Amino acid sequence: MSIGNSPSPDDPSVGRALAQARVAAGLSVDEVSSTTRVRVPILQAIERDDFSRCGGDVYARGHIRNIARVVGVDPEPLVARYAAEHAPQNEVAPAPPRYETERITSEPRRPNWTAAMVAAIVAVVGFVGFTVVGGGGSGGKAGSEADATTTATATGHPATTSSPQSNNAPTASPTDTGSVIAAAPPGKVTVKVSAVGGASWILATDHNGKQLFQSSLRDGDSQTWTDDKKIKLVVGNAGAVQLFVNGKDLGPAGGKGQVVRLTYTPGDPTQG
Repeated sequence: MSIGNSPSPDDPSVGRALAQARVAAGLSVDEVSSTTRVRVPILQAIERDDFSRCGGDVYARGHIRNIARVVGVDPEPLVARYAAEHAPQNEVAPAPPRYETERITSEPRRPNWTAAMVAAIVAVVGFVGFTVVGGGGSGGKAGSEADATTTATATGHPATTSSPQSNNAPTASPTDTGSVIAAAPPGKVTVKVSAVGGASWILATDHNGKQLFQSSLRDGDSQTWTDDKKIKLVVGNAGAVQLFVNGKDLGPAGGKGQVVRLTYTPGDPTQG
């Protein structure tokens, strides 16, 4: 095939040469499009010598080569003719379009009240523990008496203290648990906490998670709660808290400075 400046029946243009070769090969535009992956509208425009839809000189040359190979003609003379007629020298290939990445904006984070409450509990327990430990050095006698009271409560045996009048005549200080808390109503759970020998921080909730109490108990303070199904406790400085559940004395809630989580239901423990 000769290359000329003006198309003629014997010397067709690039687009016409591709169209004639396609027809001669018995191929439809759709079949060529499926093989070359060049869209049908672009193929039809190229066969009319309209290369404006190719997206640039580089893409037009690539389309011409792919179509020529499929329809069975030598692509190089057609590419050379296209370059002579359409592409100026030293044309810079256009850069492929750049698409801005979609920015994903996160929703504002909601306050984490659970984490805030846990942090507050840890802070209060740490303060109470520091107060309990620090208070032990202010007076040897006071610290000894507090330790004796806690030990007696934990073991269930009455503590003995020396009378100022006679160092040889110890007197017993029994704990009266019979009248501390009334029997629990049938089908309910009743919990009483008493601060003995120190201060403690208490959080009490019912079976629905409703807060019943959240504060510090000073030495000698008490609180009582009743619920149909369940009472849950978080106790700071558990060694300073005496527990009475469903009419039964359970002794200290835990060790000194310890934080414990407890749950009680009707009949647990059984009334005693």
